[in-house]
Amino acid sequence: MNNSDIDQNIIDRIKKLEEKYEAMGQDMSSYLDGLLHADFLKYWDYINLDSLLGLQQPKTDFPDEMIFIVYHQITELYFKLSLWEMKQIHALKHPDLEFFVTRLKRINSYFEHLCHSFNMMTDGMEKEQFLKFRMSLLPSSGFQSGQYRMIEICATDLYNLVNKNIRDQFTENSSLEDLYEAIYWKTGATELKSGKKTLTLEHFEEKYSTSFLHLASDVKVTNFYQAYLKFYADKEGSEALKEELRRFDLLANVDWPLAHYRSAVRYLQKDPEDIAATGGTNWQKYLPPRFQGIIFFPSLWSDLEKAEWGKHWVMKQLNGK
Repeated sequence: MNNSDIDQNIIDRIKKLEEKYEAMGQDMSSYLDGLLHADFLKYWDYINLDSLLGLQQPKTDFPDEMIFIVYHQITELYFKLSLWEMKQIHALKHPDLEFFVTRLKRINSYFEHLCHSFNMMTDGMEKEQFLKFRMSLLPSSGFQSGQYRMIEICATDLYNLVNKNIRDQFTENSSLEDLYEAIYWKTGATELKSGKKTLTLEHFEEKYSTSFLHLASDVKVTNFYQAYLKFYADKEGSEALKEELRRFDLLANVDWPLAHYRSAVRYLQKDPEDIAATGGTNWQKYLPPRFQGIIFFPSLWSDLEKAEWGKHWVMKQLNGK
């Protein structure tokens, strides 16, 4: 067989491969031998399906615990995708407007799927089973999602994550260490009676506090809010970015926590002893957005909108939408 019998496109690709490997000081024929002997890639191998399906290891025999663990794993995968998009934006320092908007739309899509799918948690388990198997999982809690906290830190200034009741004691120039100590979610993991840190919070801080502070330092000038303020706040044609940032704010800080609140009310509200299923965390004060007042991009909202933070979700529920 001569060159005339080989498709010219194949010849062109071989030449490009020769140039590629020659530039790296590599022998192309050795790589072709490897390709010749390599097996075909299968779907189940590519996504490590057997390993993935082996990651569900319930602690009890209650069937609905499988729903609980699978959904939390799905949630963490969506968080991973969100952080993957955020890291790309941070890496650019000055993100291109179209790139910024496109990645934000992806993140918002992930959060929309999470919020809409949370019915699997709210309505998809028997309360009796939940209250029993949940006791076997103490003191672990979805509160301990490190990836979600990373999303918050990558989204805005640490100052905007400080507990709103003491935020006036700090400024945007306060040290990251001081701001972190006053971060809002710590108040959600205190014992109901004593006000002390729960074991849930102690474990969480032990594992993540150092990495959270490092991340806060890394994104201090490149978080989404800073990128918006520096490059697009006064720029014409940035309406789409503002729209997606507002959408992200509502999804992450209203719809997502209230989806959890609706679930918590269903499973935990009726009897005082049921509250222990959260590990003693103060979910009644932690989950409702009106109590936390966490807003990633405060300059994008009016005073009235900020004062009524979370009201739109309540109206949607009342209207059955």
